[in-house]
Amino acid sequence: MTKPRKARTFVSLLLDVGVPVGSYYVLKGVFGMSAVAALGWSSVGPVLRTGWGVFRQREVNVLPLLILLANLVGLLLSFGTGDARLMLVKDSAVGSLVGFAMVGSVVLGRPMMTATLKPWLVKGDEGREAAWARLRRESPGFRRAELRFTAVWGMAFVGECALRVVGVYTFPVDTMVWLGTVVMIVTMVFAFVVSGALGAGPMAHMIEAAVASARASQSDLAGAPTGEAEKNSPLAGSTHG
Repeated sequence: MTKPRKARTFVSLLLDVGVPVGSYYVLKGVFGMSAVAALGWSSVGPVLRTGWGVFRQREVNVLPLLILLANLVGLLLSFGTGDARLMLVKDSAVGSLVGFAMVGSVVLGRPMMTATLKPWLVKGDEGREAAWARLRRESPGFRRAELRFTAVWGMAFVGECALRVVGVYTFPVDTMVWLGTVVMIVTMVFAFVVSGALGAGPMAHMIEAAVASARASQSDLAGAPTGEAEKNSPLAGSTHG
């Protein structure tokens, strides 16, 4: 992971996790808002940020769009009922919806996390991009790893939601605001580690091997006589022109 990407990830976590949690305690403790009002206003920032991200994308990415819609619906329902615990359950509902959608995408063979994973693995490199396309087309092992990556995240989201729902109706609201965040962070770390071991890691190794193999082939062709190089070229006899 490059430094700019690390910085962007840190800023995203700060804006989507740290700011809402801090805002809740400031709005409730300093400004005297009710738990419902504090939760509602502290949720506005992430909703606007996700909405802006969806708006500025050139192509539709299902995952952020799903998160945005679920957040908006949950926010409206929560304000309508005036129940602080229901507002906290809303976060779990969003996560479970995303988690089940991810699992469903795996069953359909169209893993949702691919749109997020691919840029991290190809890193804008043409050779890695070509290796990704070739492996996805020709390697069952690569496709299985791709499916496992999304499956791990989907099951992690569903499990995290179940824990948060139990916590919401077990602990006080003020406790669950920070404890729910801790559960989410622990779940994310777990999902990062497991999905990396079962999905992203093997995929990265396969991409590296494919890129190295392609470079070795190009090097061999460059050192061969002209006629031999044309004969052994990967483009010779290609049906793709």
